[in-house]
Amino acid sequence: MRELSIFIDESGDFGPYEPHAPYYLITLVFHNQADSIAEEVEYLRRHVAESGFPDDHSVHAGPLIRREADYSSLDLNARKRLFRAQFSFMRRVRIGFKTFTFRKREFDGHDAMVSRMSREIGTYIRDNLAFFQSFDRIVVYYDGGQKEITTIINSVLNALLEVEVKRVRPSSYRLFQAADMVCTLELLAAKVEDGPLSKSEREFFGGARDLKKNYLKPLSKMAGLPKA
Repeated sequence: MRELSIFIDESGDFGPYEPHAPYYLITLVFHNQADSIAEEVEYLRRHVAESGFPDDHSVHAGPLIRREADYSSLDLNARKRLFRAQFSFMRRVRIGFKTFTFRKREFDGHDAMVSRMSREIGTYIRDNLAFFQSFDRIVVYYDGGQKEITTIINSVLNALLEVEVKRVRPSSYRLFQAADMVCTLELLAAKVEDGPLSKSEREFFGGARDLKKNYLKPLSKMAGLPKA
């Protein structure tokens, strides 16, 4: 049986536009289950353990950059090493992704943005319907963090693809954590396009030029659908 996994993560909220939180992003990471990632998962597990975390620790890219939460005790070099390990894991596995970026100032309110999201995701699925229909089973993994995304999954993806939906803990799936990192990097790409990075982001990446060279350009090569 041919099976496709879709891991979904988001960045932002559905509240009104505010200067400190002007974007909403949703990322879909695609993985053909015929492609084993066991070796790559073990590679990442070792790096996570070397950073002093349990084997099942869920790497969260945003807090890692900002030295928050679990990473408040790590110095810059240690945080960079863990970030690079997660990014290298993504480059080693055969995945694809699609990120939808929305600038909240373009919408009159919550309903308008949800409607646009539904349309754009639906259009993307229809434009690539032959790819998705080449699989016998499609399983969507989401942590249920925002009810609007759950609604879009149920109304758009299920209507077009008849997917199975599994609510997951981020620590249970390394590819769910990959979706988190893609969302974080795509958010940084939007920020670079619209204005300067924050102080913590400049400190972590060394500036917009290094961010583009070391992460955004390689990330762009992963975009799209994986080989069916």
